[in-house]
This record gives sequence, structure tokens and C-alpha cells, in this order.
Amino acid sequence: MLDRKYVVANADAVKENCQNRNVPQAVDQLLELESQRRDLLKQVEELNRDANAVSKTIGQAKTDEEREERKARGRELREQKEVAQKQHDEVDAQIREIELQLPNMAHPDAPVGVDDKANLELGQGKHAPREFDFSPLDHVEIGQQWDWLDFEGGARTSGAGFYFLKGDLVLLDLAIQQYAVNELVRRGFLPMTTPDLARDSILEGIGFMPRGPETQVYSVENSNLCLIGTAEITLGGLYSGETFDAEQLPLKLCGISHCFRTEAGAAGRASRGLYRVHQFTKIEMFIFCLPDQSDALHEELRQIECDLFDAIEVPYRIVDTATGDLGGPAYRKYDLEAWMPGRGEAGEWGEVTSTSNCTDYQARRLNVRYKQKDVKGTHFVHTLNGTAFALSRALISILENHQNADGSVNVPEVLRPYLQGREKLGGP
Repeated sequence: MLDRKYVVANADAVKENCQNRNVPQAVDQLLELESQRRDLLKQVEELNRDANAVSKTIGQAKTDEEREERKARGRELREQKEVAQKQHDEVDAQIREIELQLPNMAHPDAPVGVDDKANLELGQGKHAPREFDFSPLDHVEIGQQWDWLDFEGGARTSGAGFYFLKGDLVLLDLAIQQYAVNELVRRGFLPMTTPDLARDSILEGIGFMPRGPETQVYSVENSNLCLIGTAEITLGGLYSGETFDAEQLPLKLCGISHCFRTEAGAAGRASRGLYRVHQFTKIEMFIFCLPDQSDALHEELRQIECDLFDAIEVPYRIVDTATGDLGGPAYRKYDLEAWMPGRGEAGEWGEVTSTSNCTDYQARRLNVRYKQKDVKGTHFVHTLNGTAFALSRALISILENHQNADGSVNVPEVLRPYLQGREKLGGP
């Protein structure tokens, strides 16, 4: 959430930011309501002051009649104050509803554009897309060849978009998880498993829409709980309402969680197989930090993602995400898009990770603050998030880029210790 004083003082910039991000805005309405709120607050303060002044004169009354008159006047003023206070609170609530719809300001260097077509490529990883001397299969064909994937069973059990991993693909999935967690622990992240459910208020604080036709998460009927779409939600909610000592920051967390997404409207060959599914496992990085640390930490998260995909020998490109594709909380976001030989007609780039600097946008909504020694008051922290591996898409990347002509799959060297030294899955 943006600071209200900032919105009032920079209304034109906020309007332009909303336009760049394709977000409907009601900044003019907010300004009008804020003017009303201030007038009402002034009324409340004046009525309260007058009521207190009358109360102080009651003891000076010379007759019982005069004393009762002053008491009555005091009650009248306090009743008027309560009416004005109620009106103030109603207007304040309307302003907050508008504030919740306003996106974070975008980084001045973020490319301006309506969607991902305006994303700016910043570079590519160590490994170039492979030239095959055979017709490569997509991950679904590879998985079905070795009975590693069962989408029909998933559909019978849970519905379309669900699946079973089997055999060696389960072992590969676990190997990726173990490698990622060990690597992140080595880099100073605290590993955590998180709940699969979170309160509506926590989703709203992170910037997700927990209910309604536009939501991409599953809500639990007759409760205030939703299935999480990412551990960003639970890791961010972990310290909701808390205040850190500045010396505790940055706090780097590594969350292991299931993720659930409705993926409403997703269809087509590009979404085939594991690319868009309703449930998957993800290793998520999340950081609480001081404001002057967040830009450098964002670059660090991006580099970690690059290092992880370089390590599993998957080609990728880095993109600076356009304003129209940022999502509400992000100030700046980088995506890694892996080369997927089986995607589209002749291979395509597909998003595999993202990392966002959300500045104090989430912290304001969740009320997460920090205090400094010998400095009066508290301030909002900055939050950042980044995907280490979304396991479903990491599996696609490895299966399709490391496949052999017989459909077997070479195991990236860094994963072999977690697979009893095996160099290949499938095949004779």
C-alpha cells in the first residue's frame, strides 16, 4: 500500500503509474475523500475541545439550573463529536478501500508497456539453447514414455490440471528440492516449511485478491482461509504486526511449500503438461530488510536464481518486467525464462522464476516495522521475494533440455549426489 500522504502530494505521478500498469485508479476520488476526512477530523477535534472546555466550567456554576444547562451543553457537544467521528471513520474506510487498489510505484528503469511483450531482455545464462540431432520430445511425451507422469489419474482423482509424479521423476523432484535448500542455507537463508493455508487478511496484505471472480487462489468455504499460491504469502504473514530491531535485518527465509492456483483462463499448447497446473511445490526466497538494503538484495536474489539454473545446465534469459506485467506489489521484477524445446512448435522461452522488490508496499499492509537504537519511532521494512525453483517448471526444463534420442534424460551433475550418483534416468 502506498503512503496516503505520498499519494496526496504526488497525485499526478500516482495516476501515471496506474496508467502504465493498466490498473484502474480513483486518485481524484481519494483526494476528494481525504479533503472531507480532514474537515471531519477538524470538526471532531473542535467539538471535543469545546466539550472539554464546557466540562471544566461545570464546577463554576452558581446555581443548580446553570450547572444542568452546562451539563446538557457538554452532552450535546459530545454527541455531535460522536456523529462527526462516525462520519470520519466511514470516509477513512472508503479511502483505505481505494488505497488497497493502488499498485506500488514502479522503478524508474522498469520498461513501460501494457504486457509481457514489452519486457526487456537483459542477458542470457551460461548455456545456449541446444541444437538437437534428433526431434526432441516435450516433457509430457518423455514422462509418459517412462510412466513418470499420470495426468489421467490426476484428473480422475482431483480434476483437470492435477497429476501424479511417479518413479524416477519423484526422485528428481526431491533432488532439486534438496539441492536448492542446501544451496540457500549455504548462502544464509533460514529453511522453513510453511502452512498451506493463510487468512484472507494475510493474502490481502501480501497483495493477492483472496475472494471474488478475479482471484487466482482457492478459498475455503465458510472460513476466512485460502490455499496459498506461493510461500511468499505465509513467509510475509509470519511477522505481520511485528517490529524488528534494525540489527536483525536483513532476515533471509527459504520457504518450502505446496502452491495452489486456479489458473483460470489458461489453455493452449504453451500451457500443456506441467507448465500450468493447479498444485505444485516451490522453494521460495523471502527477505525482510532495511529500506537502503533492498535494491542490492534484489540484485542478489536475481543472481541466486541465475546461479541455480546455470548449475542445472538449463539455458535461460533474464528479463526486466514491463510495468503492465509487474503485479500490484512489485516495484521492480526480474523474470528468468528457460528455453523449453518442447514448448510451442519449435521451442520457446517459458517463465521459470521471478524476483520482486516490493519496497514497503506489503509491509504497510501487514504492519511490519523496524526500530533503530537511539532513534525515535518505527519505520516500515522492505520486503523482497524470489523463486528458487517452482518444481513443476524446473522438471520441464531438465527433462526437455537434457533428453537423449532414446528418451532418457541426463542428470545435471549438481543433482547426482541426491540420486545416488546416477547420471541418467530412463533408458536401458
